[in-house]
Amino acid sequence: MFIDIPRELEAALIDLPLPAWDLDGSFLATSTMKRYQTELAATPRFEETAATLRQALTGDGGGYAVLRLGNLAKALGTGDRFRRLATGFAAEVAVPFSPFPRWPLWKDIGVKVDKDPGKSSGIGYNAFHMDLVNATLPPDYTTLLCVRPDPLGGGPSILSDAHAAVARLSEDCRALLAESAYHYGTFFDLFGVGDEYKPFPVLDGPKPGEGFVRFTAKMLARSELSQAQAEAARELAEELVRGQVSFMLQPGDYLIVNQRRFLHGREALHSGQETVPAADRRLLLQLFLRAPIDAGPAA
Repeated sequence: MFIDIPRELEAALIDLPLPAWDLDGSFLATSTMKRYQTELAATPRFEETAATLRQALTGDGGGYAVLRLGNLAKALGTGDRFRRLATGFAAEVAVPFSPFPRWPLWKDIGVKVDKDPGKSSGIGYNAFHMDLVNATLPPDYTTLLCVRPDPLGGGPSILSDAHAAVARLSEDCRALLAESAYHYGTFFDLFGVGDEYKPFPVLDGPKPGEGFVRFTAKMLARSELSQAQAEAARELAEELVRGQVSFMLQPGDYLIVNQRRFLHGREALHSGQETVPAADRRLLLQLFLRAPIDAGPAA
């Protein structure tokens, strides 16, 4: 769902200088969350917009949303004031945090032409995945704030309803995906995401349609799988592609993905990235969210 910000709310937010945030470890401090929530709630139509956002992420058939913050980005730039407002919206959904102690709260995802093309900062197709797939407590939400799209016109975001894709598989295929046989990624210097989960099952919920679908297309090359297990994962990959939605993020667009429902990825950037100055290439900012324990799962 794409959520436009009402004009009267945009005008109020442009004039609202939220204070710098404080962190409690790698999590946004409770005092900052309360301050942001109090100040934002006083602006016209904010609570209505926040309710629409939460419904899009957790309501029936939901699982992702794009807040159209482009006018705010034009008015404020994409520096601290704008990022505080985006953080304030995120805090209406769950608790913002960084699982990477060496990175700030918002992590840059730029473009590096010499990196593995399939990585988030590469230039190729970034296949469907969930972030921190090999953690026992992955972030409940992953979010991406678009500072600059690909100036050459490539790199649409792709999303797919993971549970809907699983439901289209055979019972035998689902049984194979529930086996703890899959591996992907390293695990070090992380915070707030539990322990390493290795090997892990793809289907990790208490019953069908619940929990995480722990999938990344890259795990096929990293796991020692039986032919049947590998084929089950490939069938799921095909169903994810079959059910995908695709759209181009514009400057100021803020994508929030409920990882218990949807997987995400990106089409390849347009050819010729090496001709674009590094400072002009596609730039996203990533922020993760943890649903409070007393709020129940983000599903």
